[in-house]
Amino acid sequence: MSAEPRINDRIRVPEVRLVGPSGEQVGIVPLAKALELAQEYDLDLVEVAANARPPVCKLMDYGKFKYESAMKAREARKNQAHTVIKEMKLRPKIDPHDYDTKKGHVVRFLKQGDKVKITIMFRGREQSRPELGYRLLQRLAEDVNDLGFVESNPKQDGRNMIMVLGPHKKKTEAMAEAREAQAARKAERQGDSAGEAPAAESAEPPADAG
Repeated sequence: MSAEPRINDRIRVPEVRLVGPSGEQVGIVPLAKALELAQEYDLDLVEVAANARPPVCKLMDYGKFKYESAMKAREARKNQAHTVIKEMKLRPKIDPHDYDTKKGHVVRFLKQGDKVKITIMFRGREQSRPELGYRLLQRLAEDVNDLGFVESNPKQDGRNMIMVLGPHKKKTEAMAEAREAQAARKAERQGDSAGEAPAAESAEPPADAG
């Protein structure tokens, strides 16, 4: 079935509850009268509540209404937040430089409003020392606690230990802040360009005395 509402002569009922162009309640009128009013206003008669008894119809510019609805839906899709789960893998005996690098990625993901799945990979004899992985996960959680929280506590999964960090900031907020920062950088660049005025021409040398 079509999701499009019935309009004008596609409406097949003896009477309708009519709503005027500005949202005013006209009342229950015969369909012929409602169609006549639509012609007078140069608008469409649109069925907005087909299941009501009688159906509710409104006088409106249906083409404009469809366009504005499509624009709103497009904007909503553009701003829709999709939760993404990033993954970061670490070894229990990771060296300080690698740890800082990995932590930097986790910080970036959380700032973007994404969740992060942290996986500690045990190999060989490391499997007998799960406390190494647990301490490392605790350390990481504490290092980024201003940006995220432990959504899923560390748990053993075969040879791995897994923890999930959730962002304090919602995805939509992170997206909005990123757009604002981008606009600010653009404005700053434009300001710098405008400030680079060409050097003033040197004054003409005085005329020769002779």
